[in-house]
Amino acid sequence: MNILAVGVSLPGILRSQAELLDELSKAWGDKVTERERSLLERLAKSAGVKTKHLAMNPNEYGECRSFTSRNAVFKKVGKELAEKAVAAACEQAGLSPSLLDAIFFTTVTGIVVPSLDTMIAGPLKFREDIKRVPMFGLGCVAGAAGLARVHDYLKAYPQQAAVLLSVELCSLTLQLDDLSIESIVSSALFGDGSAAVVCVGDEHPLAGKGKLRTLASKSRLYPDSAHIMGWDVGSHGFKILLDPGVPKIVETYFADDVKKFLAQSNLAVSDITSWISHPGGPKVLKAIESCLELPTGALAISWGQLESLGNMSSASVLSILRATIERRDLAPRDANYKVSGNALIMAMGPGFCAELVLCQWTH
Repeated sequence: MNILAVGVSLPGILRSQAELLDELSKAWGDKVTERERSLLERLAKSAGVKTKHLAMNPNEYGECRSFTSRNAVFKKVGKELAEKAVAAACEQAGLSPSLLDAIFFTTVTGIVVPSLDTMIAGPLKFREDIKRVPMFGLGCVAGAAGLARVHDYLKAYPQQAAVLLSVELCSLTLQLDDLSIESIVSSALFGDGSAAVVCVGDEHPLAGKGKLRTLASKSRLYPDSAHIMGWDVGSHGFKILLDPGVPKIVETYFADDVKKFLAQSNLAVSDITSWISHPGGPKVLKAIESCLELPTGALAISWGQLESLGNMSSASVLSILRATIERRDLAPRDANYKVSGNALIMAMGPGFCAELVLCQWTH
C-alpha cells in the first residue's frame, strides 16, 4: 500500500511536567509522604517527558474521578480530535473523506459503542457503505499493527483507499488513589493525542503520490509475557499494569526478530535509513538502540517526540511517522539526512507483542 499523509490532532491543554507534578501533589494531598513525593519527582524526571497535551485541565482530575465521568470526556474530546486528525490527513492527501472505502479505528483508553469512527462519519461525510474495523486492546503496538492490517486490506483491494485512526487519551486513565510505582510512572510518561493515516492501494489513482510504500509486516507474540503490560479493568476504570521487564524482552528477542524479518526481504539493519519507533520510554529506546547497534541519532525523532508529547500510546508511532515524513521533505536542506532507501516502523505493546512494518521511500 501507499502512505499518502498523516494528520495529528492534540488537545489544546499543554502542561509541563513540573506543572503536572504540582497538580498531582495537590490532588494526592496528605496521602503522599515526603519520601513518596521525592520518588514521584525522580520518576517523573527519568521519564524523559518535558511537556504533554491533556484532555482536561490538571485541576479537574481530582474532581472527575469516576470511570463514568472520565469516559464521557473521552467521548467528547475523542470525537473532536478524531474528526480533526482524519480531516487533516485527507486534506494533505488530496482525498475527500467521502472517497474512503474503509476506516480502521484503534484506542485503548476509552469505551464508546458505537465506536468513535461512527461519530465522525456524518460531519466528514463518509459513505454509507464504508467498511469499519474498530480495534481495542492492542495499546501502544496498535499504531504499527493498524498500519499492517491496512496493508493487508489494501493488498486484497488495491483500488481502494483506507484510513487508520488512533485516539488515545491516556491521562483519563490516571488513578489518583493508586500510589503504586506503575501508576506514578504512567502519570509521568503518558500523554494524549490522535493521529490518522490515509493510505491507498497500488492500483488507486493517487498511488503515485505516496510518501512511503509498505512492503511487508511481521507480528510477534512473546511467550509468558501477558503480565508485562495491560489494564486491570474494574469499577474504577482502567488501572495500569506495567512491568519493568519490557527492556529485558527487547534485549532478549527484538534484535533477532528485526534481523530475521529484514532477511526475508534480503535486507540487513544497515539497509534501513529511517527508523520509525514507538517511544515506549527512555529505557526501551535505549534497549532498541543497543540491541540493534543503531548509529547515533537514528531514533532522534522518537526521543524528541517523547520529550515534547510524552507516550501517546498507539498515536505516538503515527505522529513520529508524520515527523519523519516532514523531515524527509526538508531533507535537501540537511546534507546528513538520507532521503532514499527503506524505513522500518516498530512498536510494542500488551500481549506482550511487537509489530514491524517494512516500507520503502517512493520519491
